[in-house]
Amino acid sequence: MIVGIPKETKTHEYRVSMTPVGVDELVRRGHKVLVESDAGFGSGISNEQYAAVGAEIMLGAKDVFARADMIVKVKEPLAPERKMMRDGQVVFTYFHFAADRELTDGVLKTGSIAIAYETITDGQNRLPLLTPMSEVAGKMSIQEGAKYLERPMMGRGILLGGVPGVEPAQVLIIGGGIVGTNAAKVAAGLGANVTIMDVNVDRLRYLDDVMPANVHTVYSERHALQRFLRSADLVIGAVLIPGARCPILVSKDMLELMQPGAVIVDVGVDQGGCCETIHPTTHDQPTYIVDHIVHYGVANMPGAVGRTSTFALTNATQPYAFKLADLGYKKACAENAGLAAGVNIERGRVTNRAVAQAFDLEYTPPLGAK
Repeated sequence: MIVGIPKETKTHEYRVSMTPVGVDELVRRGHKVLVESDAGFGSGISNEQYAAVGAEIMLGAKDVFARADMIVKVKEPLAPERKMMRDGQVVFTYFHFAADRELTDGVLKTGSIAIAYETITDGQNRLPLLTPMSEVAGKMSIQEGAKYLERPMMGRGILLGGVPGVEPAQVLIIGGGIVGTNAAKVAAGLGANVTIMDVNVDRLRYLDDVMPANVHTVYSERHALQRFLRSADLVIGAVLIPGARCPILVSKDMLELMQPGAVIVDVGVDQGGCCETIHPTTHDQPTYIVDHIVHYGVANMPGAVGRTSTFALTNATQPYAFKLADLGYKKACAENAGLAAGVNIERGRVTNRAVAQAFDLEYTPPLGAK
């Protein structure tokens, strides 16, 4: 199989979808790998490192897309990339279709097979390819939130951990999954007072056992959320429904309850976000103000720490890429139900139920899973 590794085009996206180790393994298995020139530059990986393990360095993405049987990316294909996708080509990347109708319609028109990292499951029904970036994003959410609480950034002018004689910030984390857990660890380590809200009582019991004393757990329901929003300096949206749009938990009206200059970092913005007033932003212009509340909506947060994120991501994704290359997507999916769950669109058909429901489109079970 010919595997293509294009350079990411999203604003300030510094990750790359495969390391030289992954390229070396594919070549050893008898596959050909095309790497766009400077695809690894943002992660500290040179063209020479790829060439040394057998990759063919391509001058532009057009040639990579034209020749590759399978494209392996990090972020969803933008409009210019979708024009290069073709019928029957496998594209293996993060898609987050349920939050983006234009992307969904665009990929449907290409006739390609879209296999989404974020809906692949393992034997315990976990999301192994979403986990590493959720870990990064969770930790980064506190870094970014702390920065935008500073007054020059239009925040409240609060130091997250406080100082002796001055109380620390109040951090509210909505969602106790991977993102929320990692956010809580960092916020607690900096000395903030942290509250995690979730609807899973068993998860709250676990977090209550493992978290330090300055982290508290609260069952998530509307009245409790409103109460904690009143005192929150930093709110982290850490809600996930696999493959589906995030539910709206923080409505526009609730912003009136919050203190002016408070900050919302909605990590789930690429799935629509749990805050009604959030929308995707970029690392160039990461924030905006609604009703005196700072909103941070960067949809590719881990891209800013490209080297860490690339190695964390590819540790998880490369074994699946090897399987797809070795067997072809149909056989690979037939042998692995978790991988089959990643097939979101197949030759003009929506093969993920949550995506179909999000846009009232017809759902078809993935052919590769039969």
